[in-house]
Amino acid sequence: MMILAIQYLLLLALLLLAVPVLVLLSQVMAARYAKTLPSPAAERRPRIAVLVPAHNEAAGITEVVRGIREQLQPGDRLLVVADNCSDATAVLARGAGAEVTERFHDSLRGKGYALDHGIRHLAQQPPEVLIIVDADCLLGKGALERIARACEFSGRPVQALYLMHAPENTGPMRRIAEFAWVVKNHVRALGFQKMGLPCQLMGTGMAFTWAQISQAELATGHIVEDMKLGVDLAEAGQAPLFCPEAMVYSFFPTSDSGAQTQRTRWEHGHLSVLMTYVPRLLGGAFKTGSSALAGLALDLCVPPLALLVALSVAAWGVSAAGYLLFSWAWPLALASVLLLSIVVSVLLAWSGFARQVLSLGELFSAFAYVARKLPLYFKFVFNRQVEWVRSKRDSE
Repeated sequence: MMILAIQYLLLLALLLLAVPVLVLLSQVMAARYAKTLPSPAAERRPRIAVLVPAHNEAAGITEVVRGIREQLQPGDRLLVVADNCSDATAVLARGAGAEVTERFHDSLRGKGYALDHGIRHLAQQPPEVLIIVDADCLLGKGALERIARACEFSGRPVQALYLMHAPENTGPMRRIAEFAWVVKNHVRALGFQKMGLPCQLMGTGMAFTWAQISQAELATGHIVEDMKLGVDLAEAGQAPLFCPEAMVYSFFPTSDSGAQTQRTRWEHGHLSVLMTYVPRLLGGAFKTGSSALAGLALDLCVPPLALLVALSVAAWGVSAAGYLLFSWAWPLALASVLLLSIVVSVLLAWSGFARQVLSLGELFSAFAYVARKLPLYFKFVFNRQVEWVRSKRDSE
């Protein structure tokens, strides 16, 4: 009886694992093969304000401000919130041509508080569309205009394609991290866009109507305030749209400490949102029949790629042991299908979107990358990060 109960528990675990695996596979297949849907665009370009939250970003703020200013038109605004800065961020941003407001607080720290401060500063002369750009991000050509027009036309939040690049002459682990980023922010978002489903907000390159952003709950220290904001807006009937024609980009830190801080914040935050909001979104989808809420819930239930690969391999190993010891055929068959689905998803995503990022040989070395991230996931269970912590830049 006990052995039979264990077999059923294993089958249940595999069925739960099948949800994110099949969501990932469907997103990759749609991104590769479904018909391309151009992002909507209004005939007129709305008046915009670009809000840049910045904490000790003196090393790069001048380049960021100059890049944004090149895409502004008369009547637009560029506001940098120098948040709890102890360096020359504010002085350099003003020198580069930005409007600057400074904020200091001993305990209320984090990007959400900086955004709230900036929104209140802009409220005296509000724009039609507000765009948030992180202080370490650069813009692709025409990015601001594309997402502003899409936001104006749709009346919904719009997310640009946000990519992270590995620095030149870096090791394969950084390039594998760049590939995982491509899968999450490009392939998966594009797949759902082609299926007419919303995307997650990614923290930068985000456009909102003033009515949306001025009423949003931003003044929190939430570790991934962007994901939370996307969920809140979706529940209000304004799920974000993905605009792959517009791009913002940044670079991974070369230092191990900076990269580790960044990964911990992103992935612990993702897992926390998954546990907190997926059941709520699914409940809302059942009550209202909203495909947008259901789609966002399914997207959020896909964990970071390394963790999903690790879970699939572990599930196959346990199922194989069950087959050898007790002749459990069904668990092994299901686990094999899931593992094959992961392999197909990864290979299709790489061949379609990331050949220039890393070689096939480097892709197959990703098991070492997965192994290196296991302590991060154990830390989530026993000592998770719950507060926003800025990543250390290479110049620091």
